[in-house]
Amino acid sequence: MNEDLRRAEIRALARLAGDELGGAVAGIAAVHRAISTRVFTAVRWGVGPAALPVQVAHDVIADGVYTIVGTAAETAGRVAERTADLPDAEPPSRTVFGAGLLGVLTGLIGDRLAEQNPILAAPMSFRVDGRPVTPEEIGSPHDTLVVFLHGLVETEYAWRRGGRPTYAERLAGELRCATAEVRFNSGLHVSENARELAELLDRTQRAWPVPLRRIALVGHSMGGLVARSACHLAAAEGAEWVTLVRQIVCLGSPHLGAPLEQFVHVVSAGLVKLPETRPFGRLLRRRSAGIRDLRQGSLVDEDWADLDIDALSQRVQQEVPLLPGVEHYFVTASILRNPKNPLGRIVGDGLVLTPSGSGRGRARRIAFEPENGLHLPGANHFTLLNDEAIHEALLRWLAGATPLPRP
Repeated sequence: MNEDLRRAEIRALARLAGDELGGAVAGIAAVHRAISTRVFTAVRWGVGPAALPVQVAHDVIADGVYTIVGTAAETAGRVAERTADLPDAEPPSRTVFGAGLLGVLTGLIGDRLAEQNPILAAPMSFRVDGRPVTPEEIGSPHDTLVVFLHGLVETEYAWRRGGRPTYAERLAGELRCATAEVRFNSGLHVSENARELAELLDRTQRAWPVPLRRIALVGHSMGGLVARSACHLAAAEGAEWVTLVRQIVCLGSPHLGAPLEQFVHVVSAGLVKLPETRPFGRLLRRRSAGIRDLRQGSLVDEDWADLDIDALSQRVQQEVPLLPGVEHYFVTASILRNPKNPLGRIVGDGLVLTPSGSGRGRARRIAFEPENGLHLPGANHFTLLNDEAIHEALLRWLAGATPLPRP
């Protein structure tokens, strides 16, 4: 089984590399053609029709070269798809480096991979040492389960930042609870991943070795949005597992949107307007559905279904309330240590601004209790994956709730 999975993943990666290289060559060719057209247009103003034969010859030669190079890259990918392998190696998805590569790929183009290369975009699952496991294999059967969800372009290995024990590993030994880390395709829409998480937790609740009395969800960045969205969906459908959720902890989650995605959205719209920059604009527009959802912190299908995803006009954002009866916590960070430094409002933790992470913006507000928040000065977005202050906060937050009686 391992050999088949390894071979399939390696060959799919090889084919993807060939296709992407071929696409890159086509983009370079388009830029070349746009620039040369402007140059020859200017030349014709000076020398007249005599420049036309030179332009025709140039275009034929250039197009032929780019076609040969692009076709060669794609052909090499197809050949590698049939022959590539690394005997005696683990499948890439089960190694730290391979999982990291796949995490980046799925974050960037995971929606497309799910359709064209599903072997590289595995469905949501619990993971232990890179291997997908069933609920029965997670660990000691406690009546409390704490589930950890990574962020965009990450996998469960991201929690090992700095080579230190993860929150899940530490809490499993410090609290009477079982912990589980989830891997998911972060390139899918947040609401699509939420649906998969809801289904996973429903199966888990039914298959758990002992009656579950309490569930806590801890999400980094996008993972916090997926957790909130899954609970909203499950509550609307009357799922039993969501009645057991007692805490949701969001670590650097862009509840009100992420400025980098907002910037890229505008820039890509400008780049596609000129022939010379259109390939770059199209490249930016290939970013995944998951990335696009971070523009406004979208949690439901209605925020993207049947809408022009490239339109510059402001979308109507459906606000999702916090789950009633659940303790919601949030953590924000700022690269700058001085809270009075005005630059802190611009840079935040490098990816998420403090108002977005705390749900307190000028036009939108998420009903987090201010006392349920923690702010880390002098820290970046990825510090939140493994930090002593957050670990201490998790100990307090997850140990303090009273378990719900089973219905």
